[in-house]
Amino acid sequence: MEQKHADILTEITDADSLAKLEALGNDKANEFIADAVALCKPSKVIVCNDDPADIAMIRQASIDNCEETPLAMEGHTLHFDGPSDQARDKKVTKYLVPEGEHLDEKLNCTERQGGLAELREIFDGAMAGRTMYVRFFCLGPVDSQFSISCLQLTDSAYVCHSEDMLYRAGYEQFKRISPDGEFFRYLHTAGRMENNVSVDVDKRRIYMDHTQNTVYSTNTQYAGNTVGLKKLSLRLAIRKADREGWLAEHMFIMGVNGPNDRVTYIAGAFPSACGKTSTAMLPGETIVGDDLAYFKAIDGKAIAVNVESGIFGIIADVNAEDDPVIFDVLTSPGEVIFGNVLVKDGVPAWMGMGVDLPADGVNYQGKWTSDMTDVNPSHKNARYTVRINSLANADVKADAPEGVELGAIVYGGRDSDISVPVQQSYDWAHGIMIGASLESETTAATLGAEGVRTFNPMSNMDFLSMPLSQYVGNNLDFATKLTDQPMIFGVNYFLKKDGKFLNGKLDKGIWVKWMELRIHGEVDAIAAPTGLIPRHEDLAKLFKQYRDFDYTEQMYVDQFTIRIPENLAKLDRIGEIYANTPDTPEALTDAMDAQRKRLTDLQAAKGDYVSPLDL
Repeated sequence: MEQKHADILTEITDADSLAKLEALGNDKANEFIADAVALCKPSKVIVCNDDPADIAMIRQASIDNCEETPLAMEGHTLHFDGPSDQARDKKVTKYLVPEGEHLDEKLNCTERQGGLAELREIFDGAMAGRTMYVRFFCLGPVDSQFSISCLQLTDSAYVCHSEDMLYRAGYEQFKRISPDGEFFRYLHTAGRMENNVSVDVDKRRIYMDHTQNTVYSTNTQYAGNTVGLKKLSLRLAIRKADREGWLAEHMFIMGVNGPNDRVTYIAGAFPSACGKTSTAMLPGETIVGDDLAYFKAIDGKAIAVNVESGIFGIIADVNAEDDPVIFDVLTSPGEVIFGNVLVKDGVPAWMGMGVDLPADGVNYQGKWTSDMTDVNPSHKNARYTVRINSLANADVKADAPEGVELGAIVYGGRDSDISVPVQQSYDWAHGIMIGASLESETTAATLGAEGVRTFNPMSNMDFLSMPLSQYVGNNLDFATKLTDQPMIFGVNYFLKKDGKFLNGKLDKGIWVKWMELRIHGEVDAIAAPTGLIPRHEDLAKLFKQYRDFDYTEQMYVDQFTIRIPENLAKLDRIGEIYANTPDTPEALTDAMDAQRKRLTDLQAAKGDYVSPLDL
């Protein structure tokens, strides 16, 4: 270790922690740590490695610091964020952009030097009287060509404990980095606290310096703002993938069980409230990951890994009927962090859990009683944190360094009157067009007007760190690296007729089974203007086999009728967006033009609404 770094660290770091840093032999890491120590002025520095004893110490420190509270069930703990710290803060989440560089106008940016100066002022002395924890994690499986090493500095044991559950231990992986090698780094402080919650929310900042692969977060505890390895790292990874020719995506990965013990892996991108988690958790299938994925072309195949090893999930509406796997974990002994739920007598409760809630208890804003109609018993963004290996349906390849070969990519939006429940793209460019056109329709459960359509390409709009056209272009170009291209499908679980949903909650399991058969060429499909759709006889067989349900021809017609005016209107909306997006790839606009021609040709021949039986 360089003497100037040792001089700073030796005063407040014990011999064991110093030895752990020495063993890394990484001056860039030591420089980052020493600078943060000099700036934040903690009273103590603790460096952890991959030893289970270190990980257990962190969990206990979170309890001792009152960041988490043990609950009645063994292994369960509770964390509260402050009333004004309940979600990702988009307004103060910004890219630090050097002078002369320009990102997409849709992205929230600030000038780099000014932003860094502002951060140093806020961080100055922010850890006085506290411990700085130095942690090492790995994005993607360890000892893999997907591995990205990460260095986290924080004064929150809760943040560290969350990361221990969500990511692979990365100290030994960090040793594999060359002295000038790349790693992601994070500096976080909860800031000034009262009653164990951050209070200076006006000074909350979440800034990303993509030039140094660094995330800064302050005056917040909410994991979406503080667990830098999650969506904040996704932004860094998207840029790294751009440089290196792979993809970093906001997608689940699951294994679909097919005939003769066959397992076929698919990845899927769905905006919020469009069915992502319920698809990843389908009964009878297996889960590799629920949120983030890296794709690389290896030997001509699309290979994917789960970036994470845990789940930070929204707990609202998780119940025994709809989400049996997760519900079992949440109601059984084992390590779980509950966030911002209602608690009564050490037992957590949340909205939509399928049982009557207590009439009173404690939640994120203090004591709660059922007559407080202006305050939900649990926050609508209340969360749970669990390890994937605690799930009964965890896939055996969830941590495989070699990843899994993708048979398909699925893009799921939410609309009540446009898209059929499932369809296959005609080719890769048409499939990327489906993903680049994703919309999510607001519901009556959302504040504001119902039926407003939000544009969210690949479910990644909030996390882009480059121009949209460049990101879409990277997805299009990925196919050129592949000799075995995954199929691409689009799904929509929210089609309605006369105000009622045409899809049952478990129907998505049938659409997934049909995809699996299509991937292996074991069922035919019908050519529709928007894609290849299932035949009735194939769906009827699958419904009978897996649901013991008689899927009628009328159900099929209602669900798979091609709604031409609505599809053309969507093309108009999306086309206008890309017409005003500089450098939109020609392959995308060509795919949109081809779909428009198929729709207008069918409209001229058979009218506005065409039954699948007439195709």
